[in-house]
Amino acid sequence: MADTRLIQGRYQLLDLIGRGGMGEVWRARDESLGRHVAVKCLKPMGRQHEPSYLRVLRERFRREARVAASLQHRGITVVHDFGESEGGVLYLVMELLDGRNLSQLLEDNRHHPLPVPEVIEIAAQVGAALDYTHRQGIVHRDLKPANIVRLADGTVKICDFGIARLAHDIGFSTRLTGTGIAMGTPHYMSPEQIGSGNVDHRSDLYSLGCVLYEIATGAPPFDMDDAWAVLVGHRDTPPRPPRELRPELPCPFETVVLDLLAKDPDDRPADAAAFVQGLAELTPYRMATPPGGTLSEARPRPVRAAARLPEPPRLPGWARNMTTGSKAAGTGRLQPPPDPSAALTGAWTGAREDGPAGTGTRRIPPQPSGSERPSPDERAAELAARYSEGLRLARLDRWAEAAEVQRAVATERDRLLGPDHPDTLAARYELGFALSRLGRPQDALREFARTAAGRERAAGPDHPDTLAARQETAYVLGRLGRHFEAHQVYTSVLAARERVMGGDHPDTLRCRHNLAFNLSRLGRLEESYRMASDVAAARSRVVGREHPDTLVTRYEVGYALGQLGRWTEALRTYQEVAASRARVLGPDEPDTLAARYEAGICLGRLGRSEEALELYRELVEDRTRAQGPAHPDTLRARHGLGVNLGRLGRWEEALAEARDVCAIRARVLGPDHPDTLVSRREVAVGLGWLGRWTDALAVYRDVAQARQRVLGADHPDALASRHDEAHCLEQLGRSAEAVELYRQVAAVRRTSVTRGNQQPR
Repeated sequence: MADTRLIQGRYQLLDLIGRGGMGEVWRARDESLGRHVAVKCLKPMGRQHEPSYLRVLRERFRREARVAASLQHRGITVVHDFGESEGGVLYLVMELLDGRNLSQLLEDNRHHPLPVPEVIEIAAQVGAALDYTHRQGIVHRDLKPANIVRLADGTVKICDFGIARLAHDIGFSTRLTGTGIAMGTPHYMSPEQIGSGNVDHRSDLYSLGCVLYEIATGAPPFDMDDAWAVLVGHRDTPPRPPRELRPELPCPFETVVLDLLAKDPDDRPADAAAFVQGLAELTPYRMATPPGGTLSEARPRPVRAAARLPEPPRLPGWARNMTTGSKAAGTGRLQPPPDPSAALTGAWTGAREDGPAGTGTRRIPPQPSGSERPSPDERAAELAARYSEGLRLARLDRWAEAAEVQRAVATERDRLLGPDHPDTLAARYELGFALSRLGRPQDALREFARTAAGRERAAGPDHPDTLAARQETAYVLGRLGRHFEAHQVYTSVLAARERVMGGDHPDTLRCRHNLAFNLSRLGRLEESYRMASDVAAARSRVVGREHPDTLVTRYEVGYALGQLGRWTEALRTYQEVAASRARVLGPDEPDTLAARYEAGICLGRLGRSEEALELYRELVEDRTRAQGPAHPDTLRARHGLGVNLGRLGRWEEALAEARDVCAIRARVLGPDHPDTLVSRREVAVGLGWLGRWTDALAVYRDVAQARQRVLGADHPDALASRHDEAHCLEQLGRSAEAVELYRQVAAVRRTSVTRGNQQPR
C-alpha cells in the first residue's frame, strides 16, 4: 500500500472498511470529482509467495476489473475506474455502498433468519441481477452472503466479481484454477464446482439457493465446521427442507429453494429468468420497498397451499449405484442427470419446464386437436417437460412411473426426431436405468444395448456417452449372471476410458472397480483382489483415503480377501472402512452399517462367535432404528445373529430367530425370494441340530424345490439344497435314498461343468 494513501494522485484512502481473500477495500475520496468511493487494492504480498502465485492473483484482479466494468445494472456494483499505481498496487474504484451485506445483516439479527418478505425481495432482486449478468456471458462463481449488499433504500446489489469467468474464456480460466488456489466458498459451492466440472450459469443459481436457505433459516444448508463434510454434503446429501427449520416459510418458497439446490444442473431452473418467474406465486408475501425506507416484516395475505416435493432418499449415491456406469446422455439440447455414483466429475445441461410453483409437478401442455396440432418445436418442448418429469420420479425412487414416462417419451421422440437423435437416446437410457432398478435386467439390457448402438453410430465408439451406455450394459449382464460377457464389455470400455480419459480419471477408476467386482463373480479371486487394491490405492491418491469412493473400493478389497479365505485381513479392512464411514457419513448411514455387517461375518468365520453375536445385537438395534424392523438389511443382521447363536450351540434360540426372520421375509419379500429361502434353510439346520430330522427333511425339500423352480436345477444353490436333503436322509437311516440323491447331484454338476468348459474364454 502506498505510504501516502494516495492512489494515482487522485484517490485518497480514508478508512479500511473490508478485507478479503484477494485484497482490501477502503473508503476513499475522489479528489478530481469530489465524491466518496470504495477502492479495492490487491493485498500486499510478502516475499514468501512464489512469483507465479503473485502473477495469477494480479491477473485475476485485472480480469475482475474488466468484467465488473462491463456490467451496467442497478443490481450490480458500479465500477468507475481501475489501474495500477506507481508502486505496483492494483486498484479498482467502485461506488461506495451505503448498506450492509447479508452476512452482516444475519450477524445484526443474532443469526436469526430474516423476515420472510425481506428474503423474497432479496431473492427477486438478486435473480434479476444474475439474469442480466448471465446474458452477458459472465458467471460470478463466488456468490455468497458477504457478496450481496442491501442498501439503505432497499436496493440489493451483487459485488465482487473477483473469480468471475467469461463464458467464452474457458481455457484461460482453467489455467488460473490449475495453481491450487481455492475457487469459491465451501458453504455456497455447487456440486459441479466441487468436481471441477463444467461450471455455467446454473452454478450461480445453486449458490443463490444456499444464500436464500441461510437468510431464510439462519444457517446454510450444510452447516458443518469441517470443509470436507460440507463439500460431501453439497455433492450427495439432500438438504433438509427449509420449512422443517422454519415452519412459517411459504410452501412455494421452499419448493423454489429446493429446485435451486438440485444436485444436477439440469434439475435447477433453466436460467435466472425462470427462477424469477417462479417467484411469481410468492407475490402476496413480497412487500414493496417504501422510497427511502427499509424492508420490514409484514403479515402475508393468504395464498393457496402448495404441495411439497417428497424428500429424496437419504442413501448416498456411491452406495446405491457403485457398480453401475456413469450416467451420461447425448450431445443434444437435453441430457439426463449424472449418476449419483459419478464421483466429483461431470456436468449436464438441459432445459426444464415446471408446473405451478410449489406443486412439485411439471406442466404438460394439453393435447390439442384438429387445426390446433402443435408445431414440432412445441411438441419437443412438451416432450422435454415429460422427460424432466421422468427424471424427477426417478430421483424419488418411483421407478415404475419413471419407466412409463421415459418409455412414452422415447417412443414419441423416436417418431419425431429419429431413433439415433441424442434426445431419443437420452430417454431410452433413462428407461433402461429405471428398468434396472425395478429388477428387470433383461428389459434394461435391451434398452442399454439399443442406446449404446445408437450413440456409437451418432457420436462414435469412444464418446463418453457411448461408453456410459456400454458400461450399464455390462452391469445388467452381471445382474443376469452373464459374467463372462460382462467381463468382455467392461474390458473394452476400460481400454477406451484409459485411452481417452487417462488411468486416474474418476470414470476410468469406476470402470476398473466394476471390472474387479465382476472378476470375483467369475471366480478369478486373485485378479479381483489385485485390481480392487490398485483402484483403492489410486482413489486414495487422487481423492483421499477417506473419500466415499475410496471406501467403496476398500470395501470390495475386503470382500475379495474374504473370498480368498484371508478372514483376518478382511476383518481389519471392514473395520477400517466402518470407522471411516462413521466419521465421514455418520454411524447410522447404510454404508457404515453394511461394513459393520461384513465385519460380523468375518468374526464368525474366524470362530469368534461371541464377538460376532454382540456385534449383530448392536447392529440389529441400529438398523431397526435407522431403517425399520422389516427392512431387508435389518433382517439380514438378525439372520447373522441367529447363525452365531447356532455356532455357540444355542439352538433353541437360533431356531426361534430363524423362524421369525423367515416369516417376516416371506411376508415382505415373498416366499420364494432368495433371502426367504436362506432363512428357511436355517430353520432346517436348527431342526437337524435339535435331532428333529423328519421335520428338517420336509423343510430341506421345500427349499430345494423352490430353488429348482426359481433358479434352475443346475444352479449351485439348488444343488446345495439337494445335498442338504441327502444328508438329512442319511441321518434318518435312509442310506439308499441318500446315495441315489448324491449320485443325481453329482451328475448334474458334471454336466454343468462340461457345459461351462465349452464356453469361450
